[in-house]
Amino acid sequence: METPSQETKFQFPNDFLMGAAASAHQVEGNNINSDWWHWEQAGKLPKSGAACDHYNRYPEDFGLARSIGLNAMRISIEWARIEPKEGRWDSKAIEHYKKVLQSMKEQGLTRMVTLWHWTLPQWLADKGGFETKEGIEAFGRYAWFVAQNLGKEIDLWVTLNEPEVYAMASYKRGHHPPFKKNLLLTRKVVDNLIEAHKAGYRAIKQALGPVPIGIAKNFAYFEAYGKNNLLDRLTAYIADRIGNHYFLQKIEQYQDFIGLNYYFYNRCKFSWRHGMDEMNRNFTYGQMKLDDQLSRSDMGWVLHPEGIYHLLLDLKTYKKPIYITENGLADAADTRRPKFLSETLSWLTKALDQGVDLRGYFHWSLTDNYEWHDGFGPRFGLIEVNYATQERKIRPSAEIFKEIKFN
Repeated sequence: METPSQETKFQFPNDFLMGAAASAHQVEGNNINSDWWHWEQAGKLPKSGAACDHYNRYPEDFGLARSIGLNAMRISIEWARIEPKEGRWDSKAIEHYKKVLQSMKEQGLTRMVTLWHWTLPQWLADKGGFETKEGIEAFGRYAWFVAQNLGKEIDLWVTLNEPEVYAMASYKRGHHPPFKKNLLLTRKVVDNLIEAHKAGYRAIKQALGPVPIGIAKNFAYFEAYGKNNLLDRLTAYIADRIGNHYFLQKIEQYQDFIGLNYYFYNRCKFSWRHGMDEMNRNFTYGQMKLDDQLSRSDMGWVLHPEGIYHLLLDLKTYKKPIYITENGLADAADTRRPKFLSETLSWLTKALDQGVDLRGYFHWSLTDNYEWHDGFGPRFGLIEVNYATQERKIRPSAEIFKEIKFN
């Protein structure tokens, strides 16, 4: 399929949200009461330290977001700051986030807020986190507390970020806290996160009424390696149903919009030797059977903007508004990002033309940041950060947002 016409690629509805995304632990710095910070100090993970010092520099960052033509931001609130000890709510943290959210509003940025972006308060991690029913109940209380105290400052709510990726990385592959490898526990954590989302959804609705709530869900575009090969097509179909739709269908009655995170394109090839085991290892994220000549990011992820279009068409069946809550690439030289952004925005306009109820696009990320177990190496930002000086520098690719027309 050809890329959509260059003439129409930058036309979006007048109320369309064009933004960038970030998460608290990755940009704020000194998140000392979290499980990630604990493991960083133990030498199990790269140290995040001051990260991008967004905790103190948020007015500058939001001003830069506005200066490059964005009208929205997706941020996260750090649970470990709000509830550093079980049942002890930190009023200073609430006041801080209130100032952050008010700063966003002053810059004319619509505010999408994620309540949980992978990090846990250390006290909850010590109790087993989302391995336990207590984790579900604790998240519900936390969501209610944030709604009560910050609800007036939040426009769009995201309960959880990429719950299945979290479960896979932490409990199947074991390279994120708590570094366990247990298939049964992986499944249990996924199911508990489904219930945690529901608990958070109910709590926010109870506190605030009809506010828009969803999750940010990781989606991969699965394509059969052999278009006419029945087993390849079956492998791709099953991977799609498990990886893209299982969690979504479980919470279908508890979401007002769908948040789509898109990074991964997979060509699925069935093997009699490995069969569905290969698909099962990779369905949530990663690459399967991909040709080396395909364009890739600095992290080796295949760049396939067209996939976002096919995923959007597939999600039409849910009859809910959709936001692209994350999409981007690691590209320190900023040589691939211009083409990637241009093609992605073009495919979004094509999806809109096809009747997809797409309400916004949030690029990952606004600034370079701490990229979890990969540390500060990957550079995802529209804005470059010099970590030694905390100086910000807008990358040339970010200028594309100034070309967008709203009508």
